[in-house]
Amino acid sequence: AHRVHLDAFNIGTYEVTNSQWNVFARATGRSEKTGPETHPVVEINWFDARAFCTAFGMRLPTEAEWEQAARGTDGRLFPWAAEIDSSLAHYWDDGHRTYAAMPAGHFPKGVSPYGAFAMAGNVLEWVADWYDFDYYARSPAQNPTGPEDGKYRIVRGGAWTDAPRSLRTAMRWRYAPEEARVSIGFRCAR
Repeated sequence: AHRVHLDAFNIGTYEVTNSQWNVFARATGRSEKTGPETHPVVEINWFDARAFCTAFGMRLPTEAEWEQAARGTDGRLFPWAAEIDSSLAHYWDDGHRTYAAMPAGHFPKGVSPYGAFAMAGNVLEWVADWYDFDYYARSPAQNPTGPEDGKYRIVRGGAWTDAPRSLRTAMRWRYAPEEARVSIGFRCAR
């Protein structure tokens, strides 16, 4: 853990949904998604997530912004508090027995300190940064944006496919930016 200063930013209250994605897909010739309209769009690679945000005058959040929105100023272990709670998030073996993402906004009491829904569970979320295991040791203290390049991009937040400990606000994973998985979606920032 280390302190950084971030300029003011906005982050999406919800993950981008299939309905929102399909408006973009029709306008840009990309493939539409057939999942329920209110569910987070998944199986989107990093490039398409970035293109969506850019098309609407936004961008993917940086890793630091994403973590700030999830943890708040008190460094919460989970967006709502210090303990996992299956009534506040969707994750593997949480008792919901739904083996796919749930609708955006499904857990209204599981919001982050800033009012962002599903920052733990439901779907992992692409962020803007390249992955580097040691980046935190040399990252700038003001508005870190990740390494200049790399092989992998970062996803945050844990998904319906993950164990409870993987939903902690500090957890991070790496995926090739070309990958599109059933457990990865995104939200936008500006």
